[in-house]
Amino acid sequence: MRQRPKEQDKIERRHNFLPVEENLTAEQVKAEAARCLHCKNPRCVQGCPVNIQIPDFIQAIKEDNLEEAGKIIRQTSMLPSVCGRVCPQERQCEGNCVLGIKGEAVAIGALERYVGDNTSAETPEIVPIGKKVAVIGSGCAGMTAACDLRKAGCDVTIYEALHEFGGVLRYGIPPFRLPRTVLDREIKALKDMGVKFEKNVVVGKSITLKQLKEEEGFDAIFICTGAGLPKMMHIPGENLNGVFSANEFLTRVNLMHANEADSVTPLEVGKSVAVIGGGNVAMDAARTAVRVGFEKVYIVYRRTEAELPARLEEIRHAKEEGVIFQFLHAPAEIMGKDGYVNGMKFEVMELGEPDESGRRKPVGTGRFSTLDVDTVIVALGTGPNPIIQKSATLDGLDFEMDKKGYIVVNHTSQETSIPAIFAGGDVAPVGESNAINAMGAGKKAARAMINILTAGR
Repeated sequence: MRQRPKEQDKIERRHNFLPVEENLTAEQVKAEAARCLHCKNPRCVQGCPVNIQIPDFIQAIKEDNLEEAGKIIRQTSMLPSVCGRVCPQERQCEGNCVLGIKGEAVAIGALERYVGDNTSAETPEIVPIGKKVAVIGSGCAGMTAACDLRKAGCDVTIYEALHEFGGVLRYGIPPFRLPRTVLDREIKALKDMGVKFEKNVVVGKSITLKQLKEEEGFDAIFICTGAGLPKMMHIPGENLNGVFSANEFLTRVNLMHANEADSVTPLEVGKSVAVIGGGNVAMDAARTAVRVGFEKVYIVYRRTEAELPARLEEIRHAKEEGVIFQFLHAPAEIMGKDGYVNGMKFEVMELGEPDESGRRKPVGTGRFSTLDVDTVIVALGTGPNPIIQKSATLDGLDFEMDKKGYIVVNHTSQETSIPAIFAGGDVAPVGESNAINAMGAGKKAARAMINILTAGR
């Protein structure tokens, strides 16, 4: 039987930002590890974007060698405590587990998290190769690339636009899912390796790519700034007070502590909020809204529950915490009074034929309904922030971009159309936007940069 972690009481957790789940106990870890079949053709490894040798680290757990399990994981991933908490294992490693065909998959994420939390990264001996690399962005892709580049002997500097490091792991993911002590420990491991961190640096404004290359002497650059430009609904009333993008709402709470009494940028909490969207960000926004004090929190989604893209665990937690789901409703208008939100109008939908994503497409019925809300949070995804690209163009560095404004890269190396400049993560996305895919891009970029730099190009 699959082991499950103890969870904080569903009523109590509505009022705090403490972790919802505890780690498995040592006994549970041994019992769960014993379920692994150690397949000769491990499909779980194939399902992992960074190819963690999952059966091997689980075998080390079986042999009571936790330190060895940590070493095996960190050969390919230096963020086990993070990935064990936030990765969509059910669609990746666990989704490929043989035991999941007729029963329940091995709880790979819970085992990885336990190992990450109970072992420490060793600081490797660094042999300098005389090459400098700039990493723009301190999220998953950036930290992963920096780790591999530093191990190879590069002098690495990470530039972060915000006043704290971690990228979306810090400003986007709430602490009840990812405790800040966990994130800080992973960042410290990089600093101990000699990776340099510079905060409050907006590349494209504070310093340009051209200056990094010509004045600072960087031999290669990796752009992994994420996708910070929110996608809005483009419906009447979207400019009313009380309308937030999920990016802004989560950043204000997670990074700027706007919900706290002494905050310099306080958040005005109303009575009821509609969160528009059905992904993990929508779940994070809704569950955060519960905790900051909204009395009623709705998630409004234009398809049915079966099509929700969020993790099943996040959906379950949201329901337990009192979030109300309104399915088959598409935003039509945000209503207001005296410049402030006082309601929202939706068209009732029904499902038609499948679209290009394979999900049945929502079709309007011509019927409408309203919700009495005073706040709206839009969680429909993000697009690329064009600051770096525009600045580069002014300096004569023209990136090839796709029609949506993302940087085009060689998906084998992550190199852009400009030699020695690479990009990855949400600014040059491949597949689903999540932590582990960003890490995969960071590893590919680092490998390509190391090959180029050591070949003398």
